Amino acid sequence: MRIGLAQTRFPQSAIEGLEIVKQMIKQAHLNQCELVCFPESIIPGLRGVGYEVAEYDHEFQSSAIEEVSELAKEFKISIILPMEWKDDLGLHLVAFVIDQKGKVLGYQTKNQIDPDEDFFGYVPGDGRHLFEINHVKFGISICHEGLRYPETVRWAAVRGASIVFHPRFTGNEHNPEFVDKAMACRSLENNIFYASVNYAIENQKSTSSLISPSGERLVIGQKSVEELLVQDIEIEQAHRLLAKRYKPDLLK
Repeated sequence: MRIGLAQTRFPQSAIEGLEIVKQMIKQAHLNQCELVCFPESIIPGLRGVGYEVAEYDHEFQSSAIEEVSELAKEFKISIILPMEWKDDLGLHLVAFVIDQKGKVLGYQTKNQIDPDEDFFGYVPGDGRHLFEINHVKFGISICHEGLRYPETVRWAAVRGASIVFHPRFTGNEHNPEFVDKAMACRSLENNIFYASVNYAIENQKSTSSLISPSGERLVIGQKSVEELLVQDIEIEQAHRLLAKRYKPDLLK
């Protein structure tokens, strides 16, 4: 399976976020990617990280999903589209999954909100979901979740996920070693692929990367560079041995 990790610039508006997504989808198509994933809340951007983000517009968010779905169908490529989404519970950070036929398969909410995000109106979702594209099962763990709540990744691995995607925003991180090693742990402790997608931003210390089931960083983004990382992965390498041996009943 060939996947693309879109390390993009931070959008100055929801409109620019959508344009960035469109451009990267076309680039992923030219690189013959089967699936492309974007950073956390690419539309309209993530609040509370030092950038101005416009007020939430549900009509625009809905239309953006429709436009991206049309591109998925046109280019026969599957897309993981992280964005803001509001429902009856409030404003969530989510990642929509759209298949190569343009069908929206659903979305994963960010259920573990970073304490700093409480001040910007985000509320946690509930429930976790497994997705499947071209016979490959995968999960999604959004930013803070994947780094500090390993259970969010193991949940997917024990249910058959060969890869977990990790849309995130990591800026001028004071402890980048923790971030990079935590991602390697998520792969190695489950024997799965782990695909982390960050923005290209100034003073960047941790970038996008794809990590193998043995903890090896297969591809690493350049610091502060907007680029599409493309990598072929052999799904059968994700044998999930450690995930399969997990005994949750022992924790009761």
